[in-house]
Amino acid sequence: MKPADEVASLREQIRRHDYLYYVVAEPEISDRDYDKLLRRLRDLEDAHPDLITPDSPTRRVSGEAIEGFAHVDHALPMMSVDNTYSEEELRDFDRRVRKLLEDRPFDYVVDPKIDGVAVSLRFEKGRLALAATRGDGRVGDDITANVRAIRSVPLTLRGKGHPDVLETRGEIFWPWAAFHAVNEKREEGGLARFANPRNATTGTLKQLDPSVVAERGLQFVAHGFGVIEPWPRDAGTHSEMSALLREWGIPVSSAQRRCAGIDAVWAFVNEFGAMRANLPYETDGLVVKVNAFDARDQLGATSRAPRWCIAYKYAAAQAQTRLIGVDYQVGKTGQITPRARFEPVLLAGTTVRHASLHNFDQVDRLDVRIGDLVTIEKAGEIIPQVVAVDHDARPADAQMIERPTRCPECGAPVEKDPDGVYVRCVNPACPAQVRERLIYFCGRDQMDIEGAGEKMVEILLDHGLVRTYADLYRLADRRDGLLQLERLGEKSADNLLEGIERSKRQPLARVLASLAIRHIGASNAELIANHFGDIDAILGADSEAIQEIDGIGPEAAASLRKWLDGDTGRSVIEGLRAAGVNMTQPRSATPTSGAIVGKSFVVTGTLEKYKRSEIEGLIKQNGGKVASSVSKKTDFLVVGADAGSKLEKARSLGVTTLTETEFERLLSS
Repeated sequence: MKPADEVASLREQIRRHDYLYYVVAEPEISDRDYDKLLRRLRDLEDAHPDLITPDSPTRRVSGEAIEGFAHVDHALPMMSVDNTYSEEELRDFDRRVRKLLEDRPFDYVVDPKIDGVAVSLRFEKGRLALAATRGDGRVGDDITANVRAIRSVPLTLRGKGHPDVLETRGEIFWPWAAFHAVNEKREEGGLARFANPRNATTGTLKQLDPSVVAERGLQFVAHGFGVIEPWPRDAGTHSEMSALLREWGIPVSSAQRRCAGIDAVWAFVNEFGAMRANLPYETDGLVVKVNAFDARDQLGATSRAPRWCIAYKYAAAQAQTRLIGVDYQVGKTGQITPRARFEPVLLAGTTVRHASLHNFDQVDRLDVRIGDLVTIEKAGEIIPQVVAVDHDARPADAQMIERPTRCPECGAPVEKDPDGVYVRCVNPACPAQVRERLIYFCGRDQMDIEGAGEKMVEILLDHGLVRTYADLYRLADRRDGLLQLERLGEKSADNLLEGIERSKRQPLARVLASLAIRHIGASNAELIANHFGDIDAILGADSEAIQEIDGIGPEAAASLRKWLDGDTGRSVIEGLRAAGVNMTQPRSATPTSGAIVGKSFVVTGTLEKYKRSEIEGLIKQNGGKVASSVSKKTDFLVVGADAGSKLEKARSLGVTTLTETEFERLLSS
C-alpha cells in the first residue's frame, strides 16, 4: 500500500474508533490496539511530512505553547439557565410554559446537568474552527488549541449533510476514572491532589501547554446549539438535532430522555436521581427543555435565561465526619476566617478534608467544637461547609474553638469587629494580607491582568519582584529578572507585561474596587467613581460629602476616608498614578424610564438563579443603583438564603424586600 493510501486508511480507522468510543459508547478495539494505529500513523507522517494535514488525529497537540487566550464574541449569547429545587417549582415551570404556548401540544427533552465547563464549538465546512468558553455569556476565551487536544471532540465531522456553519454548546468535563487516575499520579509525585473535577477542568483548559490537556482525559458532551447555517430541514426538535450531532461524530449524552409531559419528566428526575451516584461523571441535576425549536421561539427569553428550559438541581450532598482541628486563614483586609479540618470523607465523589466555618458567629451558632461529629455539605456541589453538629454524640474531651488573639501569619495583635463576628489582623504589612491583596488586585473582576494568577503572584513575591501594586507596573523595567523565573519563557513574560500594560486603561471604579478597601467593593466603588469622576475629586471630599452619594452609608464613607488619609492609601494612589494607571471614570448614559430607574438596591444572601454580579449588572443596566449596605436611602433589598443582619435592618427601616422572582417581576413591569 502506498504511504498516502495507508495514511488515509489509518485516519479513517482512528476517527471511526473515536466515534465508536465517545459517541456510540461501543468500542471495538482495546486502548492498546488504538495506540498502535495512532503510532503507525505518526511514524508515517514523520517519514512523509508532505502527507501531514491540520485535521489529522496526530495533530491534536501542536507541540507549541499557547501565548494566551484571546477574547471572542459569541454570535449568539450563551445564556444562563434558571434553577428549580422541588417538584412544585418544576410543575410551576410547566404551567408557565403551557400558558405561554396557549395549550398547543409540546413535549420535553431532558439532559443531565454535567458539572464541567460550558463551551461553544464552531465547525465551518465540517472542520473545527473555534472553541470558546462561556465567559460572561457574550464574550468568552478562545481555547481552540486546548480543545483540539480532547479526543472526544472531532476535528472533522463525519458523514455528509452537515451545515456550512455549526455551533454546538456543551460541557467539557473530567470523568471520575480519569480524574482519580491523575490524582493518584500526582500524589505519587508529591504533588497536591485536585479538589474536584469541575475546578480542575477549568484550570486544565487554562493551561498554556495543550499537551497537559491531552494527558488528562477530559471529554466533551453537547447539549445545545448556537448559530447553524443553513438549518437542517429535518431537525425541528432538540431530539432530532441531537441525533444529527451523533451522526456527525459529536457526543451527546446517552442519558438524554424525551418526555411526553411533566409527569414523565418528574419520573425521570427520580429515576436519574437513583442512579446519579454511580454515574461516571459529576452531575448536580437535569436540564428540562421544550423540545420543538418553533415553540422555543414563541416562548423567548428574559434578559438572562430562556423561558423554554429550567434546571432541576438535586439536594446538596452531605456526609458526617469528625472535626479534628481548626486552621485560620488571613484575607486581603486582614479578616481571619476559621476553616474546619476533619477526618477525610467521601462527598459528591471527592475526598474532602477541610470545610468553611465562615466566621466566629457561625461557630457560636452551630456550637461546634473540636472532636464533634459534624455534617459536611457541598454547597452547589463545589464548596464544602459545616452545616450541622450532632451534639448528642459530643465526646467528653471536645475542645472549644478559640478566637485567635494574634495573627496566625505574622503574630500581630488582632482586633474584633463591634458585633464580634470577625477578628482582623491589624498589620497592613502582614505577608498573608500582602499576598491576598495582590492576588485580588490582579483578578479578572478587578484589574483583570492576564497571566497574573495566584501562582504567578506568589512566584513574584517569593523572588522579591513585587511588594506593592505599583511594583507590578515596574516589572517592564525588570524583564530580565522575569526571564530568570522557572518555567516563565519569553512569550509568557511578554504576555504578563502586556496584561499589566492593558490594565492601566481600566476605569476608576475598577481601580478603587481593586484596592481591598473595607466596605468599598465593586458596587460602592462604581457609585463613588460615577459621582466624583476622578481621583482628585475623591481625595478632596470629606466623609460627609462621600456619604451624600445615594447608596453609600456612613460605614463605607468613613472607611474610604480613613484609608485615603492614611500613609498607605495616599502612597498607593500616587504610586499607581505615577505608573500611568487611569484615574478617571467615563460617563455612561443610563435609562431615563423604567420600574427601577433611580432606585437603590442592596443584594444579600445566597442566590439561586443569579450570580451576585449578574443581578447587580441587571440593576445597573436598567437604571438602578447598587449599594453594599442597607440604609434609610435603600428602596429594595433583594434577598437570597441566609440573608442575616441586612434583612433584619431592612425590616427595621421598612425597606421593601424582594425574592429573586419578585425582582424579575419588578424588572419586567
